[in-house]
Amino acid sequence: MQVTEPAAGPSKDQTLRRARFSLLVCFLVQGASFALLVTRIPAIQRRYDMGDGTLTAVLSVVPIVAGVGSVIAGSLAKRYGSHTVLRVSQPVVCAILLGVGAGDRLWQLAIVLFVFGLSLGAVDATMNMQGVAIQAREGRSIMLGFHASYSLGGLAGAGVAGLCAWGDVALVWMYAGAVVLTVPIVLGVGAGYLRADAAPVAADPDKAGRGLPWGPLLPLCAVMTFAYIGDSTVANWSAVYLEKVLDSSEAFATVPYIAYMITTLVGRGVGDLGVRRWGMVNVVRGGAVVAAAGFAVVLAAPHAAVGLLGFVILGVGLCVLVPQTFVAGGRQSPDDADEVVARLNIFNYAGFLIGTPLVGGIADLASFRVAMLVPLVLVLAVVPLARAFAPHGEPAHDR
Repeated sequence: MQVTEPAAGPSKDQTLRRARFSLLVCFLVQGASFALLVTRIPAIQRRYDMGDGTLTAVLSVVPIVAGVGSVIAGSLAKRYGSHTVLRVSQPVVCAILLGVGAGDRLWQLAIVLFVFGLSLGAVDATMNMQGVAIQAREGRSIMLGFHASYSLGGLAGAGVAGLCAWGDVALVWMYAGAVVLTVPIVLGVGAGYLRADAAPVAADPDKAGRGLPWGPLLPLCAVMTFAYIGDSTVANWSAVYLEKVLDSSEAFATVPYIAYMITTLVGRGVGDLGVRRWGMVNVVRGGAVVAAAGFAVVLAAPHAAVGLLGFVILGVGLCVLVPQTFVAGGRQSPDDADEVVARLNIFNYAGFLIGTPLVGGIADLASFRVAMLVPLVLVLAVVPLARAFAPHGEPAHDR
């Protein structure tokens, strides 16, 4: 009897390990690239001689364009695969930062940020598509680990940007160094991304003509929006809150966001173990309750040290919501998981756009303590919405 030799090539386990490593690097670089931009906004404002109003308008365009990029990425991923779109778009995100430091006219910055926004939306969508697909193949919770890598990259990028600001390094040289380092890395790991199987032909001839329904996704869209309203509140208002409400020094006012980022990293680093033990729904509910408790501590804080504690608690609670929302969407519609992820990713930017002016407007009309009630109530609303994460029950988890 003739024995057939197995086909040459990596095994399924090797392919998944390579895909997982490649995506961890992808999330790390994306977090660092974004941090390198947002943490140098004061220097960018000075370089392009922008007033506060102009700066706000320019920065507001980025999440809007990123939402468009997410939609486009969903369509392209359906045709070419998320791995292809990610391999093309992430080097653009890394390289286009050089244009921010090289230009000196507002129209140049507008073009650069337009390209950056489109590419940012495409990368955010497709890297989460890859994460959902890899977790589905692995059969256990690993998505929080990818987002922990993003948080680690964000801390690293913020640290580098802070050192460059302290050393008075020109923007163009800082971004040139980042491009030289990050572009070869993402080009190198791109070959390891998971290649999706060809989409099966629908047994129902009318299925192809029907769009993916929005109804089942609406609770998840709400959770994504609420989570990013909470996150944008911390990012944009934590320092202001400590200075104006809790009489903190300017130096100490920057500490809460750093502490929030660190606890977000830690929470995501161990969060997959919690999902495997207690299930996604319980972890999401627990995260929402902890986040609400964090906002309550911030709201009631008598002085800056207690306020800092509240932001630390917030990081532990909020960190689990977004990754699990992507996973839940992919499980709801496994045949259309990439399109679901692209849709959910839009509400990432919606939450960011809504959160900052909403909290700021209420603070102007009433007070910052009253304004903190808004994200508190919204994250509490996640508790009843958590049932949408597993409407038909959860799959068995590794213990």
